[in-house]
Order: sequence, then C-alpha cells, then structure tokens
Amino acid sequence: MAKILIVGCGAIGYELANMLAKAGHDVTGLKRNPPPISQEKFKYVKADITASVTLEALDTDFDQVFFIVSADSRNESSYHDIYETGLNNLINKLAKTDRPATWLFVSSTSVYGQNQGEWVDEDSPALGGNDTSRKIIAAEQKLIALNPNNIIVRFSGIYSTGREYLLRMARQSPSIQQHPPYYTNRIHQRDCVGVLAFLYQQQLVGANLEQCYLASDDDPAPLWEVMTWMTAQLGCNPPTVKITDGQVDMNKRCLNTRIKSLGYRFIYPDYKVGYSELVHTKQLTC
Repeated sequence: MAKILIVGCGAIGYELANMLAKAGHDVTGLKRNPPPISQEKFKYVKADITASVTLEALDTDFDQVFFIVSADSRNESSYHDIYETGLNNLINKLAKTDRPATWLFVSSTSVYGQNQGEWVDEDSPALGGNDTSRKIIAAEQKLIALNPNNIIVRFSGIYSTGREYLLRMARQSPSIQQHPPYYTNRIHQRDCVGVLAFLYQQQLVGANLEQCYLASDDDPAPLWEVMTWMTAQLGCNPPTVKITDGQVDMNKRCLNTRIKSLGYRFIYPDYKVGYSELVHTKQLTC
C-alpha cells in the first residue's frame, strides 16, 4: 500500500482518488473547497497551494504525488499562481522528509507552439506559443530537475459530461476553417484517469518509464470534419466555411505512440466513440 497525495481533486483527481483508494492505497485529496461531508474511501485536506500557510497541516511522508491542477483563468497571472507559486509551495513543503515522493505532473499539449498542422510527439520541441504555455514548460522542467524519476503527462483537449465545448460549438451554426485544415486533438476524461492510473501501476511493477508521455486519442482530426459529423448527429445546420489566411497560434497533430507502446489502450480511441456516447446519454439535439 502506498501513501498518495492527489493535488487538485476536481473531476479527474476525484475519479483517480476513488480508483486508487479502492485498490487499497492510502489516498489524500488536496482541494481548496472539499465537501463538508465525504463518504469516499479517501480523505480530503482543505488547502490552497498558492497560500503556503494553508499547507502547514499537510503530511510530508507521501510516496507518490499527482499534480492535477488547472489555472482559474487563461491569463499569465493565474498560471503564475499555480505553476510557479503553488508548485514551489508544494515542493518546499514536501521536501521536509528523508524520503521525497515521486511526482506525476499533469501538463498540456498547449506547450507545443507548432502551427502548420505538424505531427508532434514527446521529442518535438516544446517552445510554447504564449506566456501561459511557457509557465507550464518551466514547471515541467523544474520537476524533472528535482527528480529525474518524475513523470510529465501532456493531455490534449479533455472532453466528457461537463466538458462539452465542441458540442456547444456545433449547436451554434459554427463558421469553421476548412482549408488548410485546422486540427483538434482530444482525450476523454475517463482516459485521462486511465492513463494516470496505468502509469502509476507501471511504476509500481518497476517498468522502465520515460520522463514524458503525450496522452491524446488516436484521431487528431480536422475541426471541419469533427463539426460536420457533430452537426449531423445533433440535427443542426452544418458548419459554414470560414475564410482565413490559415495563420493560427497553434495547429498540430498529437501522436500517442509512446503511451500505447507501453501498453495503454484507449477507452475512447476517437471522437466519434466518445461524443456518440455523450449525445446519446444526454439526448442532445439542436
């Protein structure tokens, strides 16, 4: 049994915490506003990583840390709070032990600044297309420098119930760039949990792991194709062609070869499988 800290116990962290607790691990979920009463098999600690004083009561003898935290908004200040101030506070707190934990850090494919539809993988340059993505890159580098056994997982666009951005777009008669194609990369929330649990299990059995894994489904498809399919499923008007010069901040196709070579199999290998379930379950139409 391992002692595990999950920092950021939102939708993904909550599902992961339940899964690991049911497997027999001693799991703590760190959350700014945990529920007042919990019937779960794991315990909560109320804390805000951006305020070091709130971490004073947190244990330090964890075997494993999962960092699954998102910024409150898409601006540099919010990213600084999480990926610099908050991360430093946690590192300093958890350093107060003779046996530091290993970390599994959830990052984002936004660290790739490629914008011509290139294929990218873990070895592609992560130069960041903007200030917020560069904050994430700096956090990645800090954790690898802290311990070369720490692991970075870069998720693409996450979708599930409650994360329905593309479905909302499809219901609004969208104007979409058709040529050159603008690619969208996705991963279902259940696969996010699955990847994290899978990598941790690989650690436990002593597998030879890389420092970085890109987690995205098998089908980085043009947004025009995705919207055309979605509008048909919903019974909405099809998308219209958006005239553009093709200049965008980020436009790439994500390869998941490394995580699949390790043995992970996606529950939702492409957008049609995942979004068909959402449309059917929620009975969505225009």
